[in-house]
Amino acid sequence: MKALLGTAGGRIGIVLALAALALPFVVGDNRFLGFVLGMTLINVLWAAGMNLAYGYVGLMPLMFAGIGGIAAYAMIHLVRDLGWSFWLATPVASLGAAVVGVLLGLPSLRLRGFYFTLCSLVIQTVLTLAFIFFPKYTNGDTGLSQIVPPDWFGGGELTGVWLDFVLAIIAVAGVLVVALIVPSRLGQRFIAIREDDILAEALGIDVTRNKIIAFFIVSLYASIGGCFYATYVGFVSPRAFDVLVSLNVWLMVAFGGRGTIIGPVIGAAILAPIPYLLQDLQALRDILYGALIILVILALPGGIYGEYLRRRRRRQAHAGDSAKLADQRV
Repeated sequence: MKALLGTAGGRIGIVLALAALALPFVVGDNRFLGFVLGMTLINVLWAAGMNLAYGYVGLMPLMFAGIGGIAAYAMIHLVRDLGWSFWLATPVASLGAAVVGVLLGLPSLRLRGFYFTLCSLVIQTVLTLAFIFFPKYTNGDTGLSQIVPPDWFGGGELTGVWLDFVLAIIAVAGVLVVALIVPSRLGQRFIAIREDDILAEALGIDVTRNKIIAFFIVSLYASIGGCFYATYVGFVSPRAFDVLVSLNVWLMVAFGGRGTIIGPVIGAAILAPIPYLLQDLQALRDILYGALIILVILALPGGIYGEYLRRRRRRQAHAGDSAKLADQRV
């Protein structure tokens, strides 16, 4: 942990974490900016989970949003029909959705690369159709509205600045968990699988087992984010958890820098607010969104933060070579 905080990325992470925890109080009672901030924090959590799959294991789970939808609908029914507290319904619904996600994804986890992505797309499509054609449970395309906010532990509703602050805590905790997993033995196995799963298996790593573990963790991120999304927005429909949502989260990871801790946070912080800040300028919003993505793909293929790290390493290597050359001259 000390080694992690002592790096440049660790120091940037501390600054971003403190900013996330302070922003709800800076925004204050401006509920439009508060809503934009809340949605950004939810996307930060989602991006951290997607980054663990895409950036460190090499999986692109396009059913990510569908798993979040399973958890959201389950949480809503536990709260509405059974009278559970949000704080009890969310972990139960999230664990259940994560298990369902692993069971649905189990056949595809034996596949590699594009074939896994294609299979996950089919699963996401099936989940979206299930959300639409089971109206007794989901109310179909009409969706479920008037979802109550979380309750304070002492009673009353948790809304406004304090709900934004809770989202900030959840987002920071989600990024921190990924930061702790990556340098661990489990994280190193994930990276080995990403680099070459055939070689990893030859070295004695159980590839399928580790993919299942990674996918379960990633599904928890999707599920917890889905539950908070539902209670924060107050409305859910099948379109809130379709493949476009999964693609948007994936774009945030690629835009910021996959395989880095800070990159997806930066990607989510830049891309997530655009649809809300430019909601009255539909054409400009889409053009700006697309232009930013194309710019990063062409100019910064490793993402914003990934490219920064690459250039930093190059400067350090150049400085090291210059120092060696000077020593030789002396």
